[in-house]
Amino acid sequence: MFGSFDISTSALIAQRTRIDTITSNIANMSSAVDPNNPSTAYRRLMTVFEPQRRSDGGAGVHVSAIQQDMSDFRLRYEPGHPFADANGNVSYPNVDLSTEMVNAIEATRAYEANITAIETTKSMLNATMRLLA
Repeated sequence: MFGSFDISTSALIAQRTRIDTITSNIANMSSAVDPNNPSTAYRRLMTVFEPQRRSDGGAGVHVSAIQQDMSDFRLRYEPGHPFADANGNVSYPNVDLSTEMVNAIEATRAYEANITAIETTKSMLNATMRLLA
């Protein structure tokens, strides 16, 4: 029964990381410069989940990587912008707000589902303890 707590807890941690990544994408979607690398525009980040198997037989999920989306930047013609190239185009992040909002809703629902799974497991454990008492 405690294995189900481990599985749900690992999923909560993974979804929290995913929500943090989505939040970073939304916060930087209008930035012409990556705050960590001023020579390039911000790139959309994506979390990669991987099944987790422990030596004690436990299971779960973990974030194996946070990868950059290598799709093309959005170009806008702004010749007076300080980051404009020779053609007057400014590279903006490859972040689409509607995609990020759908991903945020999905991650939130997954987080809520794992909270519900933990609550159900606790309820089952309490019912078992009452039967044994």
